[in-house]
Order: sequence, then structure tokens, then C-alpha cells
Amino acid sequence: MRYFNSDGVSIAYIDVPPHEGQGDPILLIHGFASNHAVNWVNTLWVKTLTREGYRVIALDNRGHGESEKLYDPEAYHSYRMAEDARRLLDHLEIERADVMGYSMGARITAHMALASPERMRSALLGGLGIHLIDGVGLPLGIAHAMEVRSLDDLTDPMQRMFRAFAEQTGSDLKALAACIRGSRQALTKEEVASITLPTLVAVGTNDDVAGSGPELVKFLPNATALDIRGRDHNLAVGDKVHKQGVLEFLSKRP
Repeated sequence: MRYFNSDGVSIAYIDVPPHEGQGDPILLIHGFASNHAVNWVNTLWVKTLTREGYRVIALDNRGHGESEKLYDPEAYHSYRMAEDARRLLDHLEIERADVMGYSMGARITAHMALASPERMRSALLGGLGIHLIDGVGLPLGIAHAMEVRSLDDLTDPMQRMFRAFAEQTGSDLKALAACIRGSRQALTKEEVASITLPTLVAVGTNDDVAGSGPELVKFLPNATALDIRGRDHNLAVGDKVHKQGVLEFLSKRP
């Protein structure tokens, strides 16, 4: 792991060169309660992209993985986390990169596309559809799920799923509760319509968290929808259809 200072916050990241040549850089932003390894290494995304000639940069979002843990919800505003991603490009002296996020990472990617579009070649939004507009991320009850004494105190299936996942990834539960409370920013239809970057919206057809991908694409002027058939929110991320769709998209974007 490497580390850099993002306006006073220590952010961990990896920077993996392509198998051959220089390679266009792609920045990967993971989802809630995950980290770069669980979201991108274990699912073979890093291996897939480097084999195709891309330079892969993946960070641990603040409050996650090896990055600094913060306990003030305001520290987790989506624009603040998007600034971490932009500052990482600054740190690595990368002028422009493709940026791919999953779930919360896709929300961060969309905010980055609004704040710093000149730093991005494209935006790839995985595991997030129309809920970018008509939702505010995961239910607030997920914060409660992070704060109860044990998994046995929960009955709601989604709360149980995320608490179990957070425990599995060895996450700081207090930091995750602050993150859920602080990162609940939707975008307006007008804001989404102003994102003119080439955009891919990839959502599993059984995903009950993201909302419809094709519905979101209707508001994006330069976007393509990728349906990941038969996959839910957790399984869509590493699916081969997702990987094939991303590689095809990247090969065609300017």
C-alpha cells in the first residue's frame, strides 16, 4: 500500500502498471464498507484491466480499509470524497483518467464528474442507477446496523447483510456509521444532464439497491446502459458481463 495526504486525511492506494507499455490510467473507487482489495483485487478487476494494458489506481475511501478513519458525518460528503480522488490524480501527476466507481463509489464518481470533469476521460457507474437522482444512497438504517451490539440484534435483511459484510472486511463500524450519515447526496436531473463525459451505467438486473440503470441513462446525454443479467448488487461487481462491457466501452471512448 502507498499513502498520500488529502487535505490532512491519510488516504491509502495502490498503483499497478499495465503488463506491457505505459497504458491509460483508470481510477477505481470502491463501495460502502468495502475497500480496494475486496472490491477490485479479489474480483480480478485489477488483473483484468492491467492485462488489457491499463494502469490501475485504486484507493481506500476515507473511513475504509487502510485509509484514515473519521467520525464526523460531514467529513464524508460525496464532494469531499470526490476531492480525495482528484487529489490522488494530482499526487500521481495524472492529468486525466477514466474513473470507475461501484455503488457509493459510483456516487462519488458522479460528483467528481460534476466538480472536476476536465480530469476525467470517462465515468463508469457500477451498481448505481436512477437512485443517483431519486435516492440518497443506502437506507439510513444501515448506520444503526453498524452501531448495534451484534448482528444478532438485527432482523432487517439489508441491515444484516451490510453489518455482516462490514464485519467480514474488518471495517471500523463507527466510521461506517458516520459515512452513511454524511454521504447521502442525490443529484438533480439538471446536474446529471450536465455530465457530458462518456458514461457507462452498469447495474445487475436483480439489484434492489441501485435503481434502474436504463432510467438513469435517459438523463445522461452521452451514456450507455449495461444490464448485468441475473445478478444482484453484490454479485454484479465482478461478473464477466460487467468486465466485458467495461472493456468494450473503454476501447470505444475517445
